[in-house]
Order: sequence, then C-alpha cells, then structure tokens
Amino acid sequence: NNNNKHRPTRRLLKPKSIHRINSSHRNSHLNRMRTTRIPSSNNIRSRIIRRNNNNNNINKPKKSFPRINDLLNQHAQQQQQLQLRKHRLSNSTSSNIPSALKQKYIAIDCEMVGIGPTSTKSALARASAVDYDGNILLDTFVRVPERVTDFRTSVSGVRPKDISVKNVNAMDPEEVRNKIGKLLLGKILVGHALKNDLDALMITHPRGDMRDTARYKPFMRATGRSGGKLRPRKLRDLVWEELGKRIQVEGESHSS
Repeated sequence: NNNNKHRPTRRLLKPKSIHRINSSHRNSHLNRMRTTRIPSSNNIRSRIIRRNNNNNNINKPKKSFPRINDLLNQHAQQQQQLQLRKHRLSNSTSSNIPSALKQKYIAIDCEMVGIGPTSTKSALARASAVDYDGNILLDTFVRVPERVTDFRTSVSGVRPKDISVKNVNAMDPEEVRNKIGKLLLGKILVGHALKNDLDALMITHPRGDMRDTARYKPFMRATGRSGGKLRPRKLRDLVWEELGKRIQVEGESHSS
C-alpha cells in the first residue's frame, strides 16, 4: 500500500481523433468570431433613427390638397364679399356725414430715403396730407441735406432730382414739420404704420387721436397655425380687401 502511494498516476489520454475534432471545432469558432462584424455604437444609433423615421412615416397622415371645386367656391365667396363691401361703401356716401365731423380727420403718408453707410437710417423725402374727402392739403418733396445712400426709388418713387437742394419746388424739413404740425392741431390722425411717418417728421401726436390701420385689431392677422400674436398687414392687401382697389403694384414705384 505504501508503494502504491508514491506510484505516479496515469493520465488518461484521449484518442488523437478526438483531439483533432476538438481543435478543428475551436479553430472554426475562432474564425467565425474574427469574421463576425460587431456593429459600432454609431451604426446602432443610425439603425434606431432609421427605424423611428420609418415608424413616423407610417403613422404620419398624408397631406390633403384642396380640390379645384373648393378653390373655385372660395374665390366666388371672396368676390361676393368684395361686391358687398363696394355696395356698402357706395351707400355710405360722405354726403351723409356732417361737415363738422369731417373736419376732424386728416390722413398723412410719408416717403423716406436711406442715409448713412448702411442705408438703414431713414430721412424724410416726401410728405402728403389729405382731408376726409381726399382733398390734398399738402404734397411736397423734402430736401435732404445729408448724403443719400439709397433713394429706394422702386418703393418710394423718389429720384435724386426730386430732393436735390437745387429743386425750388421742394421744401426744407423744418418747413414741412411746421406745416403738418399746424394741420394736426386738434385733429384725428389717420394712416398706416403712423409711427414711421411721425418719426420721419420728428413730431408726436396724442395716441388717443390716432387711427392706425396697421394697429387696428380687426385688420390684423394672427401668426401661427393655432393663432398667436397679432401682426399688422400690408396696406395694399387691406385696400384690396376693403375697397377693391389695387395699389402698390409689384414692380411699380408708388408715392405717398
């Protein structure tokens, strides 16, 4: 028994065929691991984004386009409303309004040119004022003592010779300011975006005596799909919708 304790144990060896099979299986598994491409985090992220986009496209409703009949009906309704406005305006003639009430209203409009290196600063170039019936109270070009860097002729209709110092028919800014200031004493001022005109004239007027079509809420339009802040509209759009007249046509210069 003591001899058996010191006798070395025999290792059971597997047959060579079994070693050969195991080694070939291990090598093939290692080769598959080497050839298998593990996706990176960027690839995984891009796959997720593509999958989400596909799901959104599936759930996204298709855009609905108006039918031609609906567009024609909408146009016919707009024309009918325009005719009703014209009829209402023709019935409400100014002859029914007392002359004392007419004398309270004066409308002004000004044209400006650009001065300064960037032409962002405006200078008064023309001023106009009319009464309730549209009679002209003042219409004159204004001499600009500073160097004009942008005449804005396509919008203002002002040409260099109109506001030149040599033009005897033009007026000085102070003279225009004094004349319009006297016309507005105790009057109700009417206009569109009056702040710009008053800034160009360098005068003020009581806010309660101003009727600004750019700030009149029924004439303003809410921005955004679900409404939002009211924004002023262009004068040419208001004149077309309310009076049925075309003004400030694209490509044509206009004046005050």
